Amino acid sequence: MVQVFKSPKESLGNLGALPVANLIAAASDVAVIIDGEGVIRDVAFNKEDLSLELDAHGRWLGSKLADIVTSETTPKTRELLQDAVNRKSSIWRQVNHPSPGGADIPVLYSAVNIGRSDRFVVVGRDLRQLAAMQQRLVNAQQSMERDYVRLRQAETRYRLLFQVSSEAVMIVDASNNAILEINPTALALLDASAPQVLKSNLASHFVSADAEPVQTLLSNVRATGRDGDVRARLTKGDRECFVAVSQFRQENATLFLVRLSSQQTPAQAGALKATSSLLEYFDAAPDALVITGHDGRIVKANPAFTEMAQLGSAEQARGELLDRWLGRAGVDFGVAFANLRQTGSIKLFSTSLRGERGATTDVEVSAASLTHDDRKQGFGFAIRNVEKRLSASPSSARELPRSVAQLTERIGRVPLRDLVREATDVIEKLSIEAALELTGDNRASAAEMLGLSRQSLYVKLRRFGLAEHTGEGEAEDD
Repeated sequence: MVQVFKSPKESLGNLGALPVANLIAAASDVAVIIDGEGVIRDVAFNKEDLSLELDAHGRWLGSKLADIVTSETTPKTRELLQDAVNRKSSIWRQVNHPSPGGADIPVLYSAVNIGRSDRFVVVGRDLRQLAAMQQRLVNAQQSMERDYVRLRQAETRYRLLFQVSSEAVMIVDASNNAILEINPTALALLDASAPQVLKSNLASHFVSADAEPVQTLLSNVRATGRDGDVRARLTKGDRECFVAVSQFRQENATLFLVRLSSQQTPAQAGALKATSSLLEYFDAAPDALVITGHDGRIVKANPAFTEMAQLGSAEQARGELLDRWLGRAGVDFGVAFANLRQTGSIKLFSTSLRGERGATTDVEVSAASLTHDDRKQGFGFAIRNVEKRLSASPSSARELPRSVAQLTERIGRVPLRDLVREATDVIEKLSIEAALELTGDNRASAAEMLGLSRQSLYVKLRRFGLAEHTGEGEAEDD
């Protein structure tokens, strides 16, 4: 039940029309005065943006309330006025106003009978923010429902694949090595039933001599995150099999995917040996080696890259964009990466590598596109430190670049104004050399050809190292 003032005359006194109008306007976002026919006689807005949206040209005055709302909410305006006549005040009803911007504007209205049969006060509250919040909530709920459906479908596919796979597979808890899930092929290989195997320790299913190597394998995979395998004999049947372990995370828990194989073909053995050798080289290579996904995010990096990037471990780089460390000013690597996507490889690309602690290293990058078994594209990068590489023709720090290629290599290392000045110097030097060659080393003729005074030419000759000295007689000619 609505509670009203107990003694309004005593507490409010005899308020005039102006104070009452100010009170109504301040207490609501929009207020309209309507006569007995439903025609708007006056209007007040407490929000400027709402006024511009609804009544920018003063079209409300003289219009009926039913004419300025959307067609589906027209009956509510009649109910508002009818309630005000019968009950002195109406319940709150949401009414939508058409907007030039396209989306309807929702307003919550209530009508009040002020004691005159020809006047009603209709006050409204702006519901745009509430409507926007409700829409975001609906969108979020729909998105969650779609994600839930996708997860259920993915889980169904996983369960089906897990059950029908011809390979013996188990899911093992990395914290205590207990078997959480096992497929029928693995149960057959272990010669046991599901109740006997679930929650049991994986190592307990191997003979005592091989249980410790299996336990060590699990500990090494947990510590390093790298896949591993070992040969072991099963307790039942004394059969030998290969145990391959991979680590993954799910719902903040670390789990092992364990695959058992009762036999191994020569091709499989050779592939495992080659893979093991490649992994050893990847970790021991003096050059930085990085594997990224199609978006440039690092999947795997070797210790050499970790050292060059001044990181504590390779885990700090995993999932980060490679251009966080590679490339001058974040520009040239973007161009190289786009070229890599298009052509499939880049070779001896000169750039720099920025360490986490501010160190910058000049490097050469070669890269190639990789396609995984799941057809997803990735990229492999070989990054070599070239700072200690000796030039075939060493030059002083003040020597100018002799070609456009050398100037290009300096982009990103030298400010643009310095590059422009160096390019100008290169052109001047080449022009002077050409003029001297055309005039048979006649400096007076060369100066005239270049439009320079002989003294200016001698200064430039000394500046560019084209003459050890200029004769005193020549210098004093001018």
